Amino acid sequence: MVETVLLVGIVASIFVGFNIGGSSTGITWGPSVGAGIVTKTTAAAIMTFFVFFGGWTVGRNVMDTLSEGIITIDLTLSAGVAILFFIGLGILVANIFGVPVPTSMTTVGAIAGLGLATGTLNYATIAEIISWWIVTPILGLWIGVLIGRYIYPAINRRVTIETSDGPLLALDREATIPSPTLGPNTTWSELGTTIVVVIIGCYMAFSAGASNVPNAAAPLVGGEGGLDVDVAIIVATLAIGLGGFTIARRTMESVGGELSDIPLLAALFVMATASTITTALSWIGIPISLVMATVMTIVGIGWGRATRPVTVREAVTGDTTHEIAVGAIVTDEQEGENAPPIGEAESDEVLEGANLFNPRAIIKYVSMWIIGPSMSTLLAYGFFTLVPGVA
Repeated sequence: MVETVLLVGIVASIFVGFNIGGSSTGITWGPSVGAGIVTKTTAAAIMTFFVFFGGWTVGRNVMDTLSEGIITIDLTLSAGVAILFFIGLGILVANIFGVPVPTSMTTVGAIAGLGLATGTLNYATIAEIISWWIVTPILGLWIGVLIGRYIYPAINRRVTIETSDGPLLALDREATIPSPTLGPNTTWSELGTTIVVVIIGCYMAFSAGASNVPNAAAPLVGGEGGLDVDVAIIVATLAIGLGGFTIARRTMESVGGELSDIPLLAALFVMATASTITTALSWIGIPISLVMATVMTIVGIGWGRATRPVTVREAVTGDTTHEIAVGAIVTDEQEGENAPPIGEAESDEVLEGANLFNPRAIIKYVSMWIIGPSMSTLLAYGFFTLVPGVA
């Protein structure tokens, strides 16, 4: 019987990890693939490695919280399998609505539902987690505002991310010892910016592994007949990698299409900021959604760049006639123009440009952050109340 439950759990874990890989790989590598810096296959391979690295190291702290911190009893194998079912259901609902899955939040909600049904919920831990869910989007928003208002325009004036035709590197066979050299159309600037883009992508993949591997692995760890932690991490990583090599190929093409038409340089700022927030919280054992920090940083950068025509004094007093252009970053990048100094009006081209993000999409994303964990909590509570023997 235990073997059967474990087999069902492994299948459920693979399903969850597969869908995580599809969504997180697209978010992590979509901008780089779209810019032609890496191929989809290369992106999936790098993603798999760094997801494993993040899950094997920092992700263990999150696994401890999920398996032991939220409830005051050990998570049994049968209860873990049921929780994986609710995570999968949350993924399905999010896919129906066409938004990235708040997997970490859905996982916490399902485990909290178990704790409520059995009277074992650790209220102090769950309160700390929820408080970080409130702080994280605010933090991502305001860091994004500072970047968009003060840092991005200065970097955008000096840095151009180039992509030339042909291979980035070639092999010089005319030398005594064949050695790598720049490709026929590659410049040192292009090589340097490409390396930076890839490093930031690896960092975000690491962050995704730290926050997402525990969601697919933790429910299978502990209890009689459960998997060893190391084995569970490997299973979850392989499932995420499989999703990266398959369904993520489509998401890498379409990522950002609904939410934002963000330039690659701005996307790198978003990736670095969201990854840092997510990794830091994962390090202290807080299950957090990488998507949450990513979305709000995009909004923050757009708003920060848009408010440059308004000085701090004008913002406080309300004494300004300057028009705010939320699509300033997009138009800036497309036109190759420098941003005017703070306090000066934007050009007509910027004011007439496309919006950076779709407000309707933002509302839908934020709604899912509330609906996802709430639904999983209620469903898990009802299930474990009606079938107490599973817990």
